[in-house]
Amino acid sequence: MRIATWNVNSITARLPRLLAWLESSGTDVLCLQEAKVAEAQFPAEQLRELGYEAAVHATGRWNGVAVLSRVGLADVVKGLPGDPGYDGSVEPRAVSATCGPVRVWSVYVPNGREVDHPHYAYKLQWFEALRAAVAGDAAGGRPFAVLGDYNVAPTDDDVFDPAAFEGLTHVTPAERAALTALRGTGLSDVVPRPLKYDHPYTYWDYRQLAFPKNRGMRIDLVYGNEPFAKAVRDSYVDREERKGKGASDHAPVVVDLDV
Repeated sequence: MRIATWNVNSITARLPRLLAWLESSGTDVLCLQEAKVAEAQFPAEQLRELGYEAAVHATGRWNGVAVLSRVGLADVVKGLPGDPGYDGSVEPRAVSATCGPVRVWSVYVPNGREVDHPHYAYKLQWFEALRAAVAGDAAGGRPFAVLGDYNVAPTDDDVFDPAAFEGLTHVTPAERAALTALRGTGLSDVVPRPLKYDHPYTYWDYRQLAFPKNRGMRIDLVYGNEPFAKAVRDSYVDREERKGKGASDHAPVVVDLDV
């Protein structure tokens, strides 16, 4: 079984690339983030033609998440129980579903913006709600994973230059402590192998030639419980999909399972 996560940074802008990638990659389940499309405009029919069902939680703004599956889609839950919301509204940042033998969450963790910004406090509160929401499945006997854009680099090795991020979000002790607390539910970091260079970065800014210079970050993560982690046969970052015209600024992270 092949499972992947990908922040597509607008499914409308990326649809031809997404459809081509699904056809060529052999992916069974794909967790998407930043759909940036209302549910009514989600390209469900095009995906259905490729054999994929879609569980979508989106409103058409800059958020939006989905789970695509060609191995079944059941017990869909839209939203995060206990979501703290931001600025008076709850954003579409989480959706979960059972796909064959595996249950997954697709999550798009708040960015945080700046350390002294209210969005940063919201990010930490959202992480705590996520931890509480997944604890039961994480401790269970069924393969389970939380996949998505976490907007946190777990260690200094997961950014191209720690000094460049001093005083910024994505690398602060509080954000990394939130990841530690999430792993404390029984999840572990399924670290992919890079297809080029030494570090499996998953995101490169569009600016300042960040991708050609490999000035990246590993912020798209797969956190699986023990049954999931034991079933992992391989995991990698599909760096090729970050290349070329019209690419997302994130690359897919792919996990192969023996389930």
